[in-house]
Amino acid sequence: MKPSRARYVVVGFALTLAIIAYIQRVAISQAAGPISTDLGLSKAELGMVFGAFGLSYALFEIPMGALGDKLGVRRVLAQIVILWSAFTALTGAAWNLTSMWVIRFLFGAGEAGAFPNLTRMLSTWLPRGERVRAQAIMWACTRWGGAGTPLLALLAINAVGWRWSFVLFGLVGVIWVLVFLAWFKDDPAEHPNVNAAELKLLEGARQLGSESHGGSWLSLFTRPDVCVLVVQYFFFSFVWYFYVTWLPSYLREAWNLSAAEAAGYSVLPLLFGGFGSLISGLLPIKVPRRIVAFLGFAATAGLLYAVTKLQSVGLAMTCMALASFCSDLTMPISWNTCAEIGRRYTATVAAMMNMFGNFSGFVAPVLSGFILERYAGDWNVLLQIMAGAACISAVCWLYLDPDKVAARNAVEAPV
Repeated sequence: MKPSRARYVVVGFALTLAIIAYIQRVAISQAAGPISTDLGLSKAELGMVFGAFGLSYALFEIPMGALGDKLGVRRVLAQIVILWSAFTALTGAAWNLTSMWVIRFLFGAGEAGAFPNLTRMLSTWLPRGERVRAQAIMWACTRWGGAGTPLLALLAINAVGWRWSFVLFGLVGVIWVLVFLAWFKDDPAEHPNVNAAELKLLEGARQLGSESHGGSWLSLFTRPDVCVLVVQYFFFSFVWYFYVTWLPSYLREAWNLSAAEAAGYSVLPLLFGGFGSLISGLLPIKVPRRIVAFLGFAATAGLLYAVTKLQSVGLAMTCMALASFCSDLTMPISWNTCAEIGRRYTATVAAMMNMFGNFSGFVAPVLSGFILERYAGDWNVLLQIMAGAACISAVCWLYLDPDKVAARNAVEAPV
């Protein structure tokens, strides 16, 4: 009997939700100009709006990840997608700085837990080899979804204005939830489309999701490997959030581009980042992941520094796109490491890592706004700081070794 293919439908749900999440998240960067004009926001105030999402996303990550481990991803994902889609739509109702900040804060609370719970979903529904590839494809899709958002948002803004554009983006999430609830089950064994052969194929994955790492989930906070994992992700995110917040402004101000030209160039970092995630996931399993991650971050630092020395916008954005490609080589590696370390508490470890990543999503745009005001709009200062952040992430991977953790898990009996 050949295994059924229900698990690939689950991958489809993960990919489409990842794209939707990033479209709704990135759209505000393209709308930054009209939002600033309509609401009268300064650079520092716009940075605070960008940072509101990262702050709430971080604060609610661990509770939502722990809920997924306890209640199941079906229930938790449905609730948070409805919540964040509602606040995506309400973004168009903001009337001043305070209202926009509150709405974006609540939008971030809604998105919190999405990717930790998707990671748990994939770890339960896919064997390890397929799980790594699925993580790679998922993160590639997030980047490509984000890459297409500037042009999509620009078209929507020109057609119906920035306020109604957010309403349209919010409706997409509601449609996803309706289809997801009609099909998905937390346990593959409960799904009528899974036959015995596919269930046998998923036996190890289902077992991984029920095994303990040897302590309560609170003990995860004291584990050195978890601490280093979240530190590298914090500094990775410091760089990445530039692409989805300040990049269009950088292109318009540092290179004097029009809004349409800036939107076109804004595609490149996320587009190339998607290829980085995809290639990382397709590497043979024998290739040491820690080496890939270390070299990826080291190259990112060098390329970002090179951007500050270039006099051509085309060359500068090529270097920035390659920097995004190199750093995103680490994305499937980081998220699969959450499954190897966390086991039963996969969503909690993933939430912890993503929490720190999104604290960075608060710190980076807010700090960037103040840096730009302090240094009279000198974007090179900010780019040099980003290069330093990539160096810190590279150093972390001299300690982390997900392949060693995976080998240990393979020989350990379930607890």
